[in-house]
Amino acid sequence: MLNKLEKKLGKYAISNLTVYLLMGYALGYLFTFGSNFTNTDFIGMITLEPYMIIHHFQIWRLFTWILIPPGTSVFWAIFMFLMYYQLGTVLERKWGSFRYNVYIFGGMLFTIIGAFISYGICCLYNVPTLSLGMAFSTYYINLSIFLAFATYFQDVQVRLYFLIPIKMKWMAIVYVVILGIEIVQYLFSGAIFYAVPIISSLLNFVIFYFSTKGSNRYNPKEIHRKAEFRRGTTTQSNMRVSKPISRHRCVVCGRTELTNPDLEFRFCSRCNGNYEYCSDHLFTHTHAN
Repeated sequence: MLNKLEKKLGKYAISNLTVYLLMGYALGYLFTFGSNFTNTDFIGMITLEPYMIIHHFQIWRLFTWILIPPGTSVFWAIFMFLMYYQLGTVLERKWGSFRYNVYIFGGMLFTIIGAFISYGICCLYNVPTLSLGMAFSTYYINLSIFLAFATYFQDVQVRLYFLIPIKMKWMAIVYVVILGIEIVQYLFSGAIFYAVPIISSLLNFVIFYFSTKGSNRYNPKEIHRKAEFRRGTTTQSNMRVSKPISRHRCVVCGRTELTNPDLEFRFCSRCNGNYEYCSDHLFTHTHAN
């Protein structure tokens, strides 16, 4: 399904989506600081509050909640901007802009659906629904980015608290265990509506992981394997080095696996003839008759 959607809608994908998300967070921080100085609850006006959307037709809340940053600390803001810019950029390069867009917007859609499910649960059990929107923030959107990165780059090492070296996979496991404990606590305490946003974010991650499990456009192991093959084909004889011969060439841009080892090449089944394209032009080229 994703391949078909990318073929039809890939040209509409937003490039560098992470930058726009962080710009939204920056605007959200301005709202937060403005609330502190003016004693006006700007954040309360943009939360994902199902009651206000249904009964007061405040439709803008369906979109403005993504501006709410996951924290209020200036130090945390700087750290979060640097980290998630790197994680999001790497994921977009690995999946492509379209699939990364689907992942992010899919997480937002699940969060919105989860908000209304929580509202329905609150109404069913006569629980006050005002301020329910504060439970739905971009924290779990960021968490899904982190989990996706940790899944594909498990051995990447980071410095916890800038001191302790730890691999991404272990951090992801700790996060998942903590989230699992929180979900169980909410379920046993009867606060099911607080477990919904966590389940929504994890559901998006699980679905997208299995739907893109075979996608290895920018697999570091594959890049290393191609580099080793390229070095192995180069031999030195009489002080002259023979250049490796490319086996794949894109008809559109002319790039080969030698000049761009991170690309994949495929023949188009709809073109009349043996025309080979790189992964960037496989779905966007004009078919040869």
